[in-house]
Amino acid sequence: MEILLPDTGLFIFQTLAFLLLIFVLGKFAWKPILSGLKEREETIENALLSAEKAKSEMEALNADNAKLLAEARSERDAMLKEAMAAANTIKEEAKEETGKITAKMIEDAKAVIENEKRAALADVKTLVASLSLEITEKVLRKELSDKKAQESLVDEYVKDLNLN
Repeated sequence: MEILLPDTGLFIFQTLAFLLLIFVLGKFAWKPILSGLKEREETIENALLSAEKAKSEMEALNADNAKLLAEARSERDAMLKEAMAAANTIKEEAKEETGKITAKMIEDAKAVIENEKRAALADVKTLVASLSLEITEKVLRKELSDKKAQESLVDEYVKDLNLN
């Protein structure tokens, strides 16, 4: 077997073609490619920095939102407590006012009842006195209808007067 050795001319020609290709690529292609890669790298780096900045801003906004939400909740709780306290105060004042009004109504009712009781007693006394007078008049008329009874009554009154 025979080993094939490359021809030196072909080897030199291929080497020169390769070097020429590298030179042409270096002169015309590598610089634009490298500048494009560098530009892309800078763009990606700027995009990453912008994303990081946006992320930190978003975190700050989230923290601010959480803080505002907490403040709003605490304000809401404070307002609810104030409203409950005001409602309780109003309720207590209403109870006290109702108690005062009720006590006054009871006092007034007792006074009216007492006045009506006195008026009724006065009416009863007047009626009893009137009835007593009528009965006494009728009894006296019956007893004093004869002359002898009248004289004995007068004598009895005269004796009582003399004794006093």
